[in-house]
Amino acid sequence: MPPQVDLLRHPPRLPLIAPSILSADFARMGDECRGVLDMGADLLHLDVMDGHFVPNLTMGPALCASLRAALPDAYLDVHLMVNDPAKFVVPFARAGANCFTFHVEVMPSEGVGALAEQIRGTGMEVGLAINPPTPVDRIRPHLSMPDMVLVMSVNPGFSGQSFIAETLDKTRAIRAGLRPDQRLQMDGGISPSNAAAVRAAGCDVLVSASALFGQPVEKRRDIIRGLAGDGR
Repeated sequence: MPPQVDLLRHPPRLPLIAPSILSADFARMGDECRGVLDMGADLLHLDVMDGHFVPNLTMGPALCASLRAALPDAYLDVHLMVNDPAKFVVPFARAGANCFTFHVEVMPSEGVGALAEQIRGTGMEVGLAINPPTPVDRIRPHLSMPDMVLVMSVNPGFSGQSFIAETLDKTRAIRAGLRPDQRLQMDGGISPSNAAAVRAAGCDVLVSASALFGQPVEKRRDIIRGLAGDGR
């Protein structure tokens, strides 16, 4: 069982900062990830794309397993932007993922709970994601189920896109339907310049990709502090 499997339900602090490794230097992945964790980040966010649900093609279970071997105590938050998430549940569980997030857009409503139970049965925590164009009513019936809800604040597929401010309305609506032990994550275009608005809207897990890994190493600790709004 990977460590920290209850990080979402029993966080040692909030907000949690989740660097997205999509913008890290893949030739130096272990050092890049270890560095941001040492600087105060709380978990690592892995964006998995299949070239179908989104146009880009990225990482898979092998990279997750490599990170687990290199960083045995890290919390690995895997975000599946794929058409068929069910076929990846067991591979990512075996690779050491802690949380498995799938999109509400790829599942019939009656299948969401069954997939969540399959994920939880492997020992992973469950995340449920929603894209900017998708009405909040699509996810509202399922809000009691996941450990974390992920609101995309860009249209998924590529790092470095501009933040869509209108997604904060969706964030506030979703937060109103969550329990205190459920986390609300936002991903896409988040930087220290808009992090306060994201936190104020109810998000307590902030994903950052290019705004963090796109900066020199010596600036990253201050960026993490700016995202969190605290003195870590």
